Amino acid sequence: MTPEELRERQAPLKSRYKEAPTSAVVRLRARGRVDQASVTCKLETGKPGVPVGLHQAAAGDGSGACSGDMLLEALVGCAGVTLAAVATAMGITLEDAVVEAEGDVDFRGTLGVARDAPVGFANMSLTFTLRADVASDKLKKLVELSERYCVVLQTLAKPPAVSVHLRDGTRA
Repeated sequence: MTPEELRERQAPLKSRYKEAPTSAVVRLRARGRVDQASVTCKLETGKPGVPVGLHQAAAGDGSGACSGDMLLEALVGCAGVTLAAVATAMGITLEDAVVEAEGDVDFRGTLGVARDAPVGFANMSLTFTLRADVASDKLKKLVELSERYCVVLQTLAKPPAVSVHLRDGTRA
């Protein structure tokens, strides 16, 4: 894609987002089903094996995986695996467990349409839908411990310092 082609594709979106800012806010979602027996979480969303590309709200054609979706999928996957491990450690047998994450992205930020619009997620939520033959207080404790020990959730909740580097591969 040439710079001109990208600008042509993004121009109508940028114009629409300037005229109607709420049209730039897109809710992304991810969902997974926990398999306690294998301590895994099978993602039910996403495009495995597909290159990452621009979201359609940023002029992508929809064929690529969106990095925002992938972030939510990483959260769902980690939370699901953690839930399965904690449930096993607590002696809780999960009859069914679904983990869902969602968050809103205002594409005005990433497209440079509005300086006050954030680049990235404005908010995120994580939902556990659980069925097990135990008291609700045990399920509450299960979710609390899963939240405490989920690496991706804790990384998002308490972000680490991140450094960015350039390694110029054009020089010998």
